[in-house]
Amino acid sequence: MSKRLRNSEVCADCSVPEPRWASVNRGVLICDECCGVHRSLGRHSSQVRHLTHTPWAPTQLQMVQTLYNNGANSIWEHCLLDPMMSGKRKANPQDKVHPNKTEFIKAKYQMLAFVHRMPCRDDDSFTAKDLSKQLHSSVRTGNLETCLRLLSLGAQANFFDPEKGNTPLHVAAKAGQVSQAELLTVYGADPGAPDSNAKTPINYARQAGYHDLADRLVEIQYELTDRLAFYLCGRKPNHKNGQHFIVPQMADRNISLDLSELAKAAKKKLQSLSNHLFEELAMDVFDEVDRRETDAVWLATQNHSTLVTETTVVPFLPVNPEYSSTRNQGRQKLARFNAHEFATLVIDILSDSKRRQLGNSMISPKENVELILKSRSGGEGLDNDQPDYDSVASDEDTDKEPPSGKDRTKSLDSDLSDGPVTVQEFLEVKNALSASEAKIQQLMKVNSNLSDELRLMQKKASKLDKQSSMPDSDYDNTTNDYEMKDSGRRGRLRSSGWLGEGSSIPELDDLGAEPDPALPSTEDVIRKTEQITKNIQELLRAAQENKHDSFIPCSERIYVAVTEMAALFPKRPHSEMVRGPLRLLTSSSFRLQGECRKAAPPEEGPGPDMQLVTQQVIQCAYDIAKAAKQLVTITTKENSN
Repeated sequence: MSKRLRNSEVCADCSVPEPRWASVNRGVLICDECCGVHRSLGRHSSQVRHLTHTPWAPTQLQMVQTLYNNGANSIWEHCLLDPMMSGKRKANPQDKVHPNKTEFIKAKYQMLAFVHRMPCRDDDSFTAKDLSKQLHSSVRTGNLETCLRLLSLGAQANFFDPEKGNTPLHVAAKAGQVSQAELLTVYGADPGAPDSNAKTPINYARQAGYHDLADRLVEIQYELTDRLAFYLCGRKPNHKNGQHFIVPQMADRNISLDLSELAKAAKKKLQSLSNHLFEELAMDVFDEVDRRETDAVWLATQNHSTLVTETTVVPFLPVNPEYSSTRNQGRQKLARFNAHEFATLVIDILSDSKRRQLGNSMISPKENVELILKSRSGGEGLDNDQPDYDSVASDEDTDKEPPSGKDRTKSLDSDLSDGPVTVQEFLEVKNALSASEAKIQQLMKVNSNLSDELRLMQKKASKLDKQSSMPDSDYDNTTNDYEMKDSGRRGRLRSSGWLGEGSSIPELDDLGAEPDPALPSTEDVIRKTEQITKNIQELLRAAQENKHDSFIPCSERIYVAVTEMAALFPKRPHSEMVRGPLRLLTSSSFRLQGECRKAAPPEEGPGPDMQLVTQQVIQCAYDIAKAAKQLVTITTKENSN
């Protein structure tokens, strides 16, 4: 390892001398205490490696060294350079790990609170596209920190430029920019992605004479299976000689025989997974291998007599907010596998990776996309249309034929519960989702279900308009048909989290109140509810991306939409069924404005607890969506009478 890197001065987060760890994707060096916090954030936030006790690819170490020496830390602390702008201070060596260092590191890397933001535009997708195009131009040079800055702002490492017909990794490989290629692959660039001429970055590196770079890209392409094999047997395949897989065997034959039937059933289940789901499972196992190996290095390098125990514990994979709650639960369950169970799972994945890759290569050379063998951080499987782990049936699903043959008949939650190693059925699922994250997920589902409900209500309203011209018998049949469909839909809403235990949302057949002649039309209520839903979704995105400065304008748009919807109803409705949701709608909108104003930075003094503010904002938005849903249901029922 470079002497210059080893003798670096201070930790990037708290300035402790002689840091011994590196965050690969952030390009910084960190001390033992700060490393414990980085590990608790998860690999999606920070990929940590020990400088001396972890094996490094020389070119990757060189990439980290270049970023560190060129001041990559200033990217993540841009606003801290001017204390008058940020109102924050950097952690120091005397600060406690909890809460001081922890809160600072989360704000720095998880919320990106100190990163310099680009000027806001109305079209966020255009901004990301523009940044990605800048990345295309930058990777042909050796200016690594510029590319890291673009990636921190949202540039996509796998962005396919339709004008140039390639990705940034194609450009870097053709130019022989080794460090740029390392940085791009850390952020998810795929070495096997074809350009418009069906050539991969590996092809361009070889054609340009950069054979070492081409060999390194092949290693990165097989990084997942190489890491799993090395974890079990300490060896890696020789890719130069055409050996791309090592599948170790279990040493304990007696245990293998005892579990032979279970193993057969588990392998059959694993083989029945779609390519997309298999890739996700393999990536989760990769993350668990990284957690276990890093934990072993961590424990071997600590001074246990002085180090606070709680700073060392990462008992299971941290929650990744981009994954479903079901997938996060399955990832956490991996930590409960004992050595034999986990080794069996790893071997099964290696075996099936080889089977799938060889089977796919027999189809067509042009279609030989490497499964599971991509860069660890990104890329999607072949079956991009496959559902996520926690897919929820939609109303349209009831009209489709049930899946047959090798199609999945259960959710992957049950697949993971008795999955590749079925002996872990007894293991408990540890739920580490925080209250705010759970609320965000719940409200996102609420908005999705509400949109589906609105579309169905619109269809229902249009059919009800035609019923006046129907014979009485046809009208009765149509009404019965709607009642059956509404009953099934309510059951699905309960199962998907819209209606919880003891919910007081009125059912269509429970509204026995006297009709209110002044109620607005269903179409008008639906139209206003759609506007409210759209604004709530914008607020949720701002909450997820920690864009707290967007809270106030989002709340003002929601308030306007709520006011317009409330104006449709009489000031004094006859029915309490209408008065209750209207009160909840308007009061929650008023409370939302107050909570969002708390997110504004104060002119002086300490800032607000943003986590608490975000939780309150999400709760208000949830109440607004709930009330809007009730009003749509009520007006639909009353106007159909």
